[in-house]
Amino acid sequence: MRETRRQTIDEVELMLANARLRDELEPYRDESIESSINRMSLQAENEYLASMLAWERAPALPISDWFAPPLHLLPPDALGDSQLSHRLKKTIQKLYSKHIVLRCTDHLCDRELYTIIYRDILPCCEKKVDVPGKALEWMCVEDTETWLRFYATPVERRRYQEEFDCELPPSETPKHRRQLPGN
Repeated sequence: MRETRRQTIDEVELMLANARLRDELEPYRDESIESSINRMSLQAENEYLASMLAWERAPALPISDWFAPPLHLLPPDALGDSQLSHRLKKTIQKLYSKHIVLRCTDHLCDRELYTIIYRDILPCCEKKVDVPGKALEWMCVEDTETWLRFYATPVERRRYQEEFDCELPPSETPKHRRQLPGN
């Protein structure tokens, strides 16, 4: 009997939280919310609505400003190879501490990856959303050919070839295998 009563209380709490989240999301509401949540449990819906609310309220800042003090790097050409490799490792750890995960980096040498972080990632304005279990994933591939060559699975390569009716670059193993946090 107690278990049934506790389940009822939990369900009421979930329904109240759901109503509060829906009220708070009202200014941002569009049809995508309704179509996404029709097939969810109340608990899953509340988690989804809470993450949407966090997204809507999050400030858009340059990624360098997500850190206190802001994360500024020396230009790549101001560093020797060993200095750059050391700073790259520290920078990747710092990015991961803010839930920024780098993907598809193994085709890049350390200097190329450091340059992407310096030139593209740190100045980029992104919403700083703190939702447990979520990360900002940064794909370090700038073109489809590189992705097809180094990262696409055989199934993805076949689908791409069928969809675009084109020759594919040969599949290759990237030269710079890395174990990055979050991968």
